[in-house]
Amino acid sequence: MQQQIFKRAMKLMGNHFELSVVAEEEEWAHHRIDAGVREIQRIETLLTTYDEGSETSLINAHAGLAPVRVSAETFALIERSIRISQVTQGAFDITYGSVDKGLWNFDTTMRALPDAATARRMVRLINYQHILLDKENHTVFLKEKGMRIGFGGIGKGYAAERAKAVMQQMGVASGVVNASGDLTAWGYQPGGEPWTIGIVNPNSAGQIFSYLNVTGLALATSGNYEKYVIIDGKRYSHTINPRTGLPVTGIKSVTILCPNAEIADAMATPVMIMGIRAGLDMINQMRDIEAILIDDDDVVYTSDHIHFSKQQQ
Repeated sequence: MQQQIFKRAMKLMGNHFELSVVAEEEEWAHHRIDAGVREIQRIETLLTTYDEGSETSLINAHAGLAPVRVSAETFALIERSIRISQVTQGAFDITYGSVDKGLWNFDTTMRALPDAATARRMVRLINYQHILLDKENHTVFLKEKGMRIGFGGIGKGYAAERAKAVMQQMGVASGVVNASGDLTAWGYQPGGEPWTIGIVNPNSAGQIFSYLNVTGLALATSGNYEKYVIIDGKRYSHTINPRTGLPVTGIKSVTILCPNAEIADAMATPVMIMGIRAGLDMINQMRDIEAILIDDDDVVYTSDHIHFSKQQQ
């Protein structure tokens, strides 16, 4: 029997996921996809803020009041998140959930930026250094009342990695887990070629800017092309700088490539916040991670070891 690609697309964790498996038999493939889906659903129950009983919600509900005992898995993910915050000097921060929801609504009614003092006041609770971990008791304590954590910047990538691991343990030698564009690909297509991954054109959602041939690699993109406002002719991203409370400008999209989807997911937004020079400088000092940046003038910047061809228009 010939190998084929079997796929399933569905909404998970509030995002569009697509799981692909290379196999000879359809039933065999879908049994493994089922297991990948179940793993993503399991992680969603841990990390969601929409369920008052989830570990994340319990941590938030007890902010400033008491430590909350959590599973080893959630504890480890928070530990890794804090390390990424340290590496990015706070540009990545899971306490981003503390931002006042009235600060930015990014709808058509928005006509002006808040003043700098108001913006800073509304993000005052964003501070990863106020997440207190007790390794011995596996507890998490948010130091200030009103603080909230959320895994929107890392959860999709973590879920993609876990789904991949589960399917690999069941014998899937080649596949892709795509979480709304944050994806991990391993093995090869049925013909023996690497997987071909498209990077979205930030000026035209749905069109491809460039193609990359990858295997054993993860990719994540953060951009201002899907959610933004234009005020006085200038485009403002929905990505907020946690230090200032003001939106990021200057970069249309950041694509991160590395072996791990969790790290790719977590690093895309901080590079956008840090800006082209500081962001690329940081990436170039790290092993096994690369970046492609497109600025507001459509100039493309890449980290030191990346080579790609722009799609001909």
